[in-house]
Amino acid sequence: MTDVAKHHGARTTLEARYIPLLDYAKAWDLQKSIVTQVDKEERPETLLLLQHPPTYTLGSDRHPEHLLLDEEQLKERGITVFEIDRGGDITYHGPGQLVGYPLLFLQAEGLDLHGYLRSVEQVLINWLADYGIEAGRKPEYTGVWVGDEKIAAIGVKFNRSRGRKGFITSHGFALNIESGIGQTGFSGIIPCGIEQYGVTSFNDLTGKNMTVAQAAREIVPHFSSVFQYGRHTLVEEPAE
Repeated sequence: MTDVAKHHGARTTLEARYIPLLDYAKAWDLQKSIVTQVDKEERPETLLLLQHPPTYTLGSDRHPEHLLLDEEQLKERGITVFEIDRGGDITYHGPGQLVGYPLLFLQAEGLDLHGYLRSVEQVLINWLADYGIEAGRKPEYTGVWVGDEKIAAIGVKFNRSRGRKGFITSHGFALNIESGIGQTGFSGIIPCGIEQYGVTSFNDLTGKNMTVAQAAREIVPHFSSVFQYGRHTLVEEPAE
């Protein structure tokens, strides 16, 4: 059992939900609602999987100078900006990217919070390996890398439980799936404040036409395996 898995508590079921497109503010409110429900043991631990309209988010390590566009340019490109409560600097979310929000209870005793981040990374590394992509980590940076290009950014928050000794996780990962995403929203920022490396996507690396929905379906069992759930379900919502 992994260090993270043994701190999950008694729950054995992961409930995954895929939403084709959801406004960032609505998704943030949804996360907060589910965090409260998980904390009160009113619902299973949940993995939200979705896409956002073009959005920049700035975490607690924010550097406003890493946003390279002014208000007029943001409006022209249809990109909204949110200052949020996860760790990390600035990143981009948009169509063609799978965003995952694990909302899990982690017991406090002996918990390695960095180990949780490594486990989230491992889910994506394992999925990419299914397609012959040798992905890994850079010791100085959080996220998943293929060579010197980042394919997934990770930024999380640990919400202290109000009734139990532990934390409920929120926020999570952003995995680039569709081709060209590195030349769209990422061109308006210094992603995560890292100037010397670029970004890539699954389809750019493989030449395939993987959809975000298909990636979501395939990642759920990998998530369930790494975090050692006995059972998982996936509900897919129809596109609006």
